[in-house]
Amino acid sequence: MSDNLTRLNKFLSEVGYCSRREADKLINAGRVTLNGVVPEMGTKVSPNDVVAVDGEIVKNTKKSFVYLAFNKPIGIVCTTDTNIEKDNIIDFINYHKRIFPIGRLDKPSEGLILLTDDGDIVNKILRASNNHEKEYVVTVDKPISQTFLERMRGGIYLEELKQTTKKCKVEKLSTYKFKIILTQGLNRQIRRMCSYLNYEVQTLKRVRIMNIKLDMPIGKYRELTNDEFLNLNKLLADSSKTFTPKNLNRRKP
Repeated sequence: MSDNLTRLNKFLSEVGYCSRREADKLINAGRVTLNGVVPEMGTKVSPNDVVAVDGEIVKNTKKSFVYLAFNKPIGIVCTTDTNIEKDNIIDFINYHKRIFPIGRLDKPSEGLILLTDDGDIVNKILRASNNHEKEYVVTVDKPISQTFLERMRGGIYLEELKQTTKKCKVEKLSTYKFKIILTQGLNRQIRRMCSYLNYEVQTLKRVRIMNIKLDMPIGKYRELTNDEFLNLNKLLADSSKTFTPKNLNRRKP
């Protein structure tokens, strides 16, 4: 019997309602009910239980998962809370299914972000211990020095976060522009790192997440390709989660 039980937050992610992190927030806020009762964090769900969010029953109605790559414009906020933030990513894309972003890209930044209705894959991509790469192109307000490059590569202690950034790859592209590849996602990490070294970020664009590259116009999205899925699966091979995209067997043009 216990083999059929699933933690409530995992249930909400597996049926594509939201990520586990968002599920935890909903549960803590008392917005989730289990058989009409507000449950405790960590409660497990059986196949016969009735789960509802804000009084609306949650059902697993999807037959296949959605995986999108989106070129986020500056000014759009990566949140699913459409009631609070009008310039949110969900309303902007206006996709016909419920989806949510994998990770964040702050409001003044632009570039690649992935969206899905597969809550399980979110943690696997974002988990820092997996060392999944994210690549950015950044413009700053003054000439880039060799000292700046070395300090950025070596790791910087961010007082406000009480954490030292991991060593990373940094390459100078021009006088004011550099490329940086991170394997962690601290809040406003690149901006904080630059600020510590007395540089101010002028533009920040994410151009790659793992094997997925930014190749669409600003404000546009596309489904991940078959090859991208296959390579993504290889990069996530240490996880027990495997998935098959709905277009995997689609004939190539």
